[in-house]
Parts: sequence; structure tokens; C-alpha cells
Amino acid sequence: MANITKKVSWSSRGDESGGGERTPLLNGSEEVRYTRQLSGDGGMFHIGRLSTVDLEEDMTSDEDAGCPKEIPHNEKLLSLKYESLDYDNSENQLFLEEERRMSFLGFKCLEISRWVICGLIGFLTGLIACCIDIAVENLAGVKYFVVKQNIEKFTEVGGLSISLILWAVLNAAFVMVGAVIVAFFEPGAAGSGIPQIKCYLNGVKIPRVVRLKTLVVKVCGVICSVAGGLAVGKEGPMIHSGAVVAAGVSQGRSTSLKKDFKIFEYFRRDTEKRDFVSAGAAAGVSAAFGAPVGGVLFSLEEGASFWNQMLTWRIFFASMISTFTLNFFLSIYNKKPGDLSSPGLINFGRFESDSVAYNLYEIPLFIVMGAAGGLLGALFNILNYWLTIFRIRYVHQPCLQVMEAMLVAAVTATVSFAMIYFSNDCQPLGPDQSEDYPLQLFCADGEYNSMATAFFNTPERSVRSLFHNPPGSYNPLTLSLFTLTYFFLACWTYGLTVSAGVFIPSLLIGAAWGRLFGILLASITPDGSIWADPGKYALIGAAAQLGGIVRMTLSLTVIMVEATGNVTYGLPIMLVLLTAKIVGDYFVEGLYDIHIKLQSVPFLHLEAPATSHWLTAREVMSAPVTCFNRIEKVGTIVDVLSNTSTNHNGFPVVVPVAASDDMGKVCGLILRSQLIVLLKHKVFVELARSRLTQRKLQLKDFRDAYPRFPPIQSIHISQDERECMMDLTEFMNPTPYTVPQETSLPRVFKLFRALGLRHLVVVDSENRVVGLVTRKDLARYHLGKHGLEEMQLAQT
Repeated sequence: MANITKKVSWSSRGDESGGGERTPLLNGSEEVRYTRQLSGDGGMFHIGRLSTVDLEEDMTSDEDAGCPKEIPHNEKLLSLKYESLDYDNSENQLFLEEERRMSFLGFKCLEISRWVICGLIGFLTGLIACCIDIAVENLAGVKYFVVKQNIEKFTEVGGLSISLILWAVLNAAFVMVGAVIVAFFEPGAAGSGIPQIKCYLNGVKIPRVVRLKTLVVKVCGVICSVAGGLAVGKEGPMIHSGAVVAAGVSQGRSTSLKKDFKIFEYFRRDTEKRDFVSAGAAAGVSAAFGAPVGGVLFSLEEGASFWNQMLTWRIFFASMISTFTLNFFLSIYNKKPGDLSSPGLINFGRFESDSVAYNLYEIPLFIVMGAAGGLLGALFNILNYWLTIFRIRYVHQPCLQVMEAMLVAAVTATVSFAMIYFSNDCQPLGPDQSEDYPLQLFCADGEYNSMATAFFNTPERSVRSLFHNPPGSYNPLTLSLFTLTYFFLACWTYGLTVSAGVFIPSLLIGAAWGRLFGILLASITPDGSIWADPGKYALIGAAAQLGGIVRMTLSLTVIMVEATGNVTYGLPIMLVLLTAKIVGDYFVEGLYDIHIKLQSVPFLHLEAPATSHWLTAREVMSAPVTCFNRIEKVGTIVDVLSNTSTNHNGFPVVVPVAASDDMGKVCGLILRSQLIVLLKHKVFVELARSRLTQRKLQLKDFRDAYPRFPPIQSIHISQDERECMMDLTEFMNPTPYTVPQETSLPRVFKLFRALGLRHLVVVDSENRVVGLVTRKDLARYHLGKHGLEEMQLAQT
């Protein structure tokens, strides 16, 4: 990312020899020696990335020979392998000429194209959601029908262990397929994908996050995970799926399939692609929950780092199209064409105001439930954090990852069966009983096992049952045991090498203990059975638990309100989520932020650390900087780009002040990707003053190479060509952002974050380049237990 050979000392007046130096950490700990070079040697740490890549355990440097081979955790490290996206347009001469040539009508056509792309994103995302929903319902239906028939067969004659084995084997088989395709074919499809999309929208290039292969594996994987009975939901991965669809559609081609439709070429750059990915993420939320407004707010709150009013309209349009598409095709599938009553993958069902209205004196109870959700969410996150650390250290081989997923599937089936088997919570099977697979087991005729309602269903149906089943459908012991077991199962499951989300398990856990809370209130208060409806408290508990785990507030409030179809609950849900976030943040970060930190991603939060005003750009920048002259020798450019010990991606272009002065005045900035395209097309001349033979490039040449620019090793430059010169004037960005070296860190941070920069040039009073600030220079600083701390940089 940065064109850096070493890090300057804190006073910027220290020793400037060598590729690395001793730099004190802010927390006062022992000095560490590290290098900013991006080679794999030089005493670098090697750490794993969650459970999706192999863990490099060997230390290659002699000075680290005595160090342990395993790193107990990696939250204090920042990975050097993540590059940034170029969210700042390079306004070079080619770009400006193209913009000037474009007529008013041309700009209008581009705006229409953006709306068309957003409509396509919504349509395709809704279609994918429909396919996932139908596949899961059919596969899970077949599984539950077979197991139910087997259980009923062996209940009277004995031999229920055969039913248990059948259930466990079916679950493990489904999950094995889902885990194999993720672990061996596309590790980037693991999990919900929300942390990866947050990082992408923040400006971090996560490898393979928006590939077509990732989408295919994601969709197939989540179908297998949910059908395999894991404590997961299919809603979270929809956000990732929508983002991948958006990234593909907006480019008008597929680099994976090597198919170019020759459309939407103008949008082949990171800035435009980012906006469409925001729309795709919103469309995914909308398809999952039937909440178009919630989808827009999700992209605003959790995803997009950059926003504008027109983008809001386009994202809302994509969300509405996504919801309508899912609704329309599901109505056809359910043989009710035109009946648009299934707006999302999960439908909480309508909460009628008359039956479950709330009173003013219940609001303190809701706030107490929010605090409980924050505590339970913090416990969930802490347990999952340590479990993820264990996976990083020990479960990093694909075979082990598949075996762990199958083990969790078998254990989930065994625990579910045991809970159902030993439960004697029998409820009458009434005419309005809506369970698809009621199990009688040892209950009397005309009754069904209530515990089976919670376990022997897809999580979405179980949530709806807890919300809407009449009072008396569950006894307190059943709900207590279910909450306890499902809590630990969901915690164990999140982070497996399968495609799975945490939304629905969180809602299910919260709905269970919320309903339990309502039942207890009704039993200990006079007239409690009148006002303490268990379904109402199940809804509040679900919101509290989900808020305590993921720490979303605004978007989650709107999603819950839209999914329930009753705005009456807006205030209680808002208070509950706010309380859950405040209480949970006191102990630990949200689940997504924890996993981003464990991947050592250089993620930039909204604001710089609160106590960092005393740091200046001079102290955080990296120096010295590799610079080029306006007219540079081709051999010099090739040597710099070919240097395997560095991986610079941005180079200031300078005008020498004096022959003896190493530092020149900045006059532009050029990217590695641009230089590679120039070398590929041989854009150089034999003599510095001759421009007659120079080939005229267009922006189309750069867009055709985007986003997978060829490596410098694939470009052949002859010895004669190395002696030629290259004029960078036409291709560099002549107006790069610069800051004086005395600028404070918060000011640098705000400029960098708000403008989506990748490189920020630091200059002295005479406009000479003295350093460069990149994402990793800023992300290294964070607030720890002892104040402002600096992370170590590691090659992973």
C-alpha cells in the first residue's frame, strides 16, 4: 500500500539508516524491532486469518528462533497483506479530457445507467433469496419428514437410538457438503460475510470477497448449513450475496468467466463500484427481512463510509425491487400469484395492536431486558472470541475445519434429540396449531411435544412460534433449557468454515428468554396474564439479544419494526437496542468488530482515538518515500516495481529543486496499477525530449485492465527499452491531497477517512515530499486499557 522503506522515529530526527528501526510503543512496553518492507522475512510474525486460511507457524528469522511458534492471539497486530481500494478518483489529463468531451445528455445517460444497475441488483438479489428459501424449505422438509416418520415408528417398539443416528447422519451429511465447498474451494465464503463487506466499504481490499465463485459457494453453502440443522440463519449471507451481485453487475462483465458484455465500462473503478456494493448490501437486508428502509439504514450505519443524497435514493430503489422480486416469485411458488404477503425470507408475522399493546409502566421492564440482552450478548462475544482464537491456532487445515463442522452438526442433532426425548412438556394439538412437524413422542393422543417445536424446525419457524403461539404453549423449564443449550450451540457454530449468519440464532435465543420473562411476569403479578403477553416479551427479548451481539441500533430498530408490521413497537425496540449497546460496549465490542480485529484488518473507525491530538503527521508518516520524476527512465520504474522486498502502490511525482537535494517538490501522484498499464502498452519514448513516437492511451485501456492488473513479472521489457524514458505528466494525478507535517493526527484521520484516500502526501513548508501517510499508519493507533496504544505490523 505504502511506498515506504522504513518508519521514521518519533521525533523524526532519529537514525535513518537501514530498513527498520526501534520504535517505542505508546503503552510503554518494550521496544520492538520491525520493518515496513513487505517481504516475508525480516523477523515478521506469521499469523492466521480466522479459520479460513492456513496458519503460518514457522518463524524465519534467526533473531526469533527462541520465540514460541504459536501466537496466543493477534489482536495487537496489524496485517500488512491487506491493501486499500482507490476511492479517490485520479483526476489526470485523460480523465479531465473525457469529462470535458461528455455532453449534458451523456451525463444524464450515466445517471439512468446507475438506476438501471440498481434495479438489476435488486432483481437478482431477490431472485437469489427466493432460490435459497425454496431450496432450504424443501431440503429441510424432506429431512424433518424422514426423521419424524422414523421417530414415530420407533417410539412404541423401542430403538429410538436409530432415529438419533439417522438425524445426526443427515445433519452431518448436509453440513459436510457445505463445509467442503467452503474450506476447499472458496474460504472467503465462510461466515455471514458482513465483516468482509464492512471492510470493503471501509476501503480495504479483502481478497476474493466479491468474486462470482464466492457467490456460488455462499449460496450453496448456506443452503447446506441451514438444512443441516446448524444454529444458523440464512439472512446474514444474503447481505454478502447482494454485495457480490452488485460488484459483478455494475462492471458489465465477469472476470471469472472471462466474459465482457461491453456495457457499464464507465463504472469500472473503485469509487463507482463501492456505491453499487452499498446498494447490494442493502438489497440483501431487504430480501432477508422484507425491510427496504432497514436495508438502506443498514448500509448507512454498518457499511458505507461515504454517502450522498442521490446514493440514498438509488439504494432505496434497489431495496424495494429486491423485496418485490422475492415477494412476487414466492407468491408464484406458493400457488398464490399476486399475493404479495411474504416480503422477506423471515416473516415475523403481524403483531396486532389490540392483543399485545404495551403500557407506559412496562417501559422500565423493557429497558431491564435491554440490559440483560447487552450482558448476554457480551458473554456470547467473549466466548466466541476465545473460540475463534482457538480455531486460528489449531483448526486451520481444511480437513480439520470440515471435521469440526460435521462434529458441531452431529452434536446439535444429539443435543436436540436429548432435549426432546427427556422433555415431558406436552401441549394439546389444537385446530389452530401451525407447526409443520409436531412430534408426539410419549405424549398422549391429540398432544405434541412442545420442546420439539423449538428444535424440530428451521430457526425461522421456531422464532415465529415463540412470537405468536398462544400463552401456555411452553412451560418455563422448556424455555430455560432451550435458551441455555441454544446459546452455547450458536456460540460454537459462529465462526465455523460454513456459510452462515448469526441474526436468526440471536433472535431465537432472545425470543426464548424473552418469552420466559413474560411467563414469569404473568405468574408473579396480579392480573399479569392480561398485560404480560409472552409473545410481546419474546419480541423485545429477541431485539435485546441481537442488539447485544451485533450492536446495531438505528437500522435494527427499523428492521424489527418493518418485519413485525407494527410501528407501535418502535419506541420500546429503540430503547432496548440502545440499552443493549451501551451495556454490551462496556464489556466488549460487537461480534463483527471482534472478527475484523482478529483478522488484523487495517479498519478505520469513524473518528481518530480520542487522546491522539498530540501526535502529528510528521510522527505517524512513513519515510523516506520512493518518488519518480515527471520524465523517468523506464529501467528505474521497472526496478522499483519489481523489488520483491516492497509492494508500493502509490508514488509521488516530484520536480527536483536542486541537484544536491534528495527531496523534490510534489507535482502529482501515480499508482502502481497505472504504471503497469503504461509499461504493458509500451508508453515510452526513445529520447526524453521526443514525444513523436509516444502512443496515445485512453481511459478505456486502464478500465479494461481493472480490477485484476497484471503483475510486473508478466511484462517483458527489453534491455533497449529500459534505456527509454516515460513521461508521467499525462497520467499522474496532478492534484493529490497533501498536508503539512505539523498537522495533528485527528485532522489527518478525518481527511483520510472522509475522502476515502489511499495515500496522503506529507510536505514541508516548501512543498517538498517528506513522508506519506497510508491506511496502516493511521490504523495502528487505538485506545487500549492503558490509553493510546500502537499496534505492531506483521506480514501474514
